[in-house]
Amino acid sequence: MYFDGDLKKISWVILTEGKKFAQNRTHIEKYKDKISKIQSKYVALHIALFWGIGTFKIKNGDYVKIRLDEEIMHDQLSSKIKIEDEFIENKIKFIQSFIKQRKLKIDFEKIDSQNNLSNKFLK
Repeated sequence: MYFDGDLKKISWVILTEGKKFAQNRTHIEKYKDKISKIQSKYVALHIALFWGIGTFKIKNGDYVKIRLDEEIMHDQLSSKIKIEDEFIENKIKFIQSFIKQRKLKIDFEKIDSQNNLSNKFLK
């Protein structure tokens, strides 16, 4: 799974069994131009997981490789480092809860931003 976000939009790409599912959305007014790029990426990850489960692209118990192009996100999601941003902390709690509830097996992989398949959908 790839995902990205900026001040106006979010996008994600889910690869499964040789198929590619790409989506993008404009931020709701509550977030549009009001959250940081990192916060937007957390929104994108949250929505991508929710969308993937809701459309049966990701099923309970699946192995999901989440590719992160931000070092700080990789560190925040793969360890228990202290987070000073309440918005991000709440998104991480939801993401972790969702992963646990759906019994997903998650692997966080750090990638370079030029290898993020979803960033082209923000343009």
